[in-house]
Amino acid sequence: MGVLGGKQEDEPLHAGEVFHLWSYLFHTKALLVTMQVFINHTGDHDLKTFLEDLLESGFTQEAQQIEALLKETGIRLPPAPPDRPNVEVQDIPAGARFNEAEIALLVQKELVTGKITGSYIMGISNREDIREMIGDFHAQREENEVKLLQIMKEKGWLVSPPINIK
Repeated sequence: MGVLGGKQEDEPLHAGEVFHLWSYLFHTKALLVTMQVFINHTGDHDLKTFLEDLLESGFTQEAQQIEALLKETGIRLPPAPPDRPNVEVQDIPAGARFNEAEIALLVQKELVTGKITGSYIMGISNREDIREMIGDFHAQREENEVKLLQIMKEKGWLVSPPINIK
């Protein structure tokens, strides 16, 4: 049996897997801090609850799982930016504050970008455990994107392209 046979956890990562997992983790660590900023900037209860849940049960878990995988394989981990302090939304000057619709759109973009990147990683990966892990991330991001879409529709923040009616 060759190198790519037997127990999948013992299979070495190829260069593409290492690069893209490392890059995904680097981006996710930056996203964790960005989410802290977004949470500080929102006064909408529903959006704030969604963002806090997404931060804890979504992006933080993704980072922890990829970090554990890279540590097991001896890959040096990317740096993480420092956490942001919690502030009250009213302490942020109005001209410097993101509004809720902007936050929702930026988070939606991050969810979509993560699904696209994850699909690519699944496509190049030789290891089934990596494919499964990223597939789980993909499914979770899709669930969160639907929740966010519902919030955006409910709050009137969804900007739809023109409807073509003939």
